[in-house]
Amino acid sequence: VKPWIKTSLAPGSGVVTKYLLQSGLQEYLNKQGFHIVGYGCTTCIGNSGDLDESVASAISENDIIAAAVLSGNRNFEGRVHALTRANYLASPPLVVAYALAGSVDIDFDKEPIGTGKDGKSVYFNDIWPSTEEVAEAVQSSVLPNMFKSTYEAITKGNPMWNQLSVPSSTMYSWDPKSTYIHEPPYFKNMTMEPPGAHGVKDAYCLLNFGDSITTDHISPAGSIHKDSPAAKFLLDRGVERKDFNSYGSRRGNDEVMARGTFANIRLVNKLLNGEVGPKTIHVPTGEKLYVFDAAMRYKDAGHDTIVLAGAEYGSGSSRDWAAKGPMLLGVKAVIAKSFERIHRSNLVGMGIIPLCFKSGEDADTLGLTGHERYTIDLPRKIDEIRPGQDVTVTTDNGKSFTCTVRFDTE
Repeated sequence: VKPWIKTSLAPGSGVVTKYLLQSGLQEYLNKQGFHIVGYGCTTCIGNSGDLDESVASAISENDIIAAAVLSGNRNFEGRVHALTRANYLASPPLVVAYALAGSVDIDFDKEPIGTGKDGKSVYFNDIWPSTEEVAEAVQSSVLPNMFKSTYEAITKGNPMWNQLSVPSSTMYSWDPKSTYIHEPPYFKNMTMEPPGAHGVKDAYCLLNFGDSITTDHISPAGSIHKDSPAAKFLLDRGVERKDFNSYGSRRGNDEVMARGTFANIRLVNKLLNGEVGPKTIHVPTGEKLYVFDAAMRYKDAGHDTIVLAGAEYGSGSSRDWAAKGPMLLGVKAVIAKSFERIHRSNLVGMGIIPLCFKSGEDADTLGLTGHERYTIDLPRKIDEIRPGQDVTVTTDNGKSFTCTVRFDTE
């Protein structure tokens, strides 16, 4: 494997270790640097570790579009590692082939993967196994007893887990010092009667997006960046950087997750005029702040916020935190050209109003910059709200336009 390539092997199950050893394959994977580093959600949640410092510096200093090839199921920009912008899903043997080639910019049909000990070029066809060879390996190495023995011992094999003390109370006793599990604020001040509908008055625009903002741009995912608000929160509580872990592992702590909302380092926010990153402009002061810090400043001053977006807002895998996070930041509405259907529903569930621009219109054609204040005239009485009805949105600089409210069911 080429020296600039980072390799790791994180199977979904402990059974894989057994059949890789049984087949003799693990010995050769180790020689190529594909040692087993862990199990489960590792690579595609950003947990395969840091890049070599010299490689990381080369990518940053030269603005290289670095690529990852993984056999997981998540390949959003910056997800595998903050510095990998192009991420490709492939089968495990293809991952190895690309690692040997040292680049994704290769035509396996025509270009050699490398040079053999005899000095001759080695092509993809030379190393790719036949279907028969694969079937034979599976038959002789993937054995039923491996599954039985692995899962039989699942409750015995982790002393740390087994030694955890479990309180006998029926209610969960929240540990205020825990940075992993925190009592969420959703149910504070909840009344027995629903509070009814409410519009939005004089809201500031927190973020102004173009098309294809995915749940990965919105929701905290992957490793926690050392300079982020979430990192500051953990450092202030005595957590060392090596113990930051990932947003995925800390999803039970709303304090961490709210700080990680819109914290994707590849975020493109029009308020920043082309600069890429997890920051925005606090409109009243013109200051450039992390999104979380700007949101808290609006919240502390008693101001609502909205998000402007293009088409396919919330596309990608359905993620609860993509709706919970914006709600905790104080976002009251998202005005977009279109929504991914599950994310639209999740927004409604968290009390955020999804609005669609009329066909042929968007923030740009209406001349909206995101520096305006927005008022959404939603009927106060529930029985006056209809699926897909029109509402008027007005701004403090005299603009007025009609949007469709995307409450899609009675």
